[in-house]
Amino acid sequence: MPLTPAITDWPAQPLRDRVVIVTGGAQGVGRGIAQAVLGAGGSVMIADLDADAGRACLKEWALPERAAFQRADVASERSVQALVKAALKRFGRIDGLVNNAGIASAHGTPLADMTLAEWQRRLSSLHGAFLCSKHALPALRAQAGGAIINIASTRAWQSEPDSEAYAAAKGGLVAFTHALAISSGPDVRVNSISPGWITTDAWQAPARRRTPKLSRRDHAQHAVGRVGQPEDIGALAVFLLSDLSGFITGQDHIVDGGMSRTMIYAE
Repeated sequence: MPLTPAITDWPAQPLRDRVVIVTGGAQGVGRGIAQAVLGAGGSVMIADLDADAGRACLKEWALPERAAFQRADVASERSVQALVKAALKRFGRIDGLVNNAGIASAHGTPLADMTLAEWQRRLSSLHGAFLCSKHALPALRAQAGGAIINIASTRAWQSEPDSEAYAAAKGGLVAFTHALAISSGPDVRVNSISPGWITTDAWQAPARRRTPKLSRRDHAQHAVGRVGQPEDIGALAVFLLSDLSGFITGQDHIVDGGMSRTMIYAE
């Protein structure tokens, strides 16, 4: 290291020439991440069960050279294998993987009434992260600086009633993250993002888009003064996928506007 370190320029488009798979990428937080990747100069393969939402993304983005869609079920190994194959065929490489797909709602059946089938279905995000990481790792290792992001939740750290399965899935993703980071390093970095309250009403398929109905009190619960947006998660995802975060791996990053750090007293 020189005695006088030089000033380092920040890249204007930190994901230029990089290819990222985003599961559950056609709507909600996944779409926010996919759009952030495109905005950062990268190419994106979005995977989603909702083919109409996926096609709507491609039409609205109008970036055929940098955006593609593959209908995929991350709970199916055959479907995941086809997804990875399609990404490699379309773009020739994979530099990043964002495991976002899964059941969005934390509220479920009370544990005493929950069937094993529902429990397993609600753990689909954890199963999907395993399958997608397993099959994408060879391609990620082939690129210098490959990265995986698992989308967990603040519900990995705090809960409401009847959310055991969701909390287990998201907590499992956090643990899976640091385990995989140790196993896949130094070739591939692995981090997780735990979003808090993110409003996704306007980020759905066109027929389901709504203006968010948020009160002043909803915003006031956050130290930053507002409810989160998918772009907030996308901005951190770009950082974690890029070389700007080259010394960060195995970490969970809470993005909740300070909500989980605010002490709440019953009135």
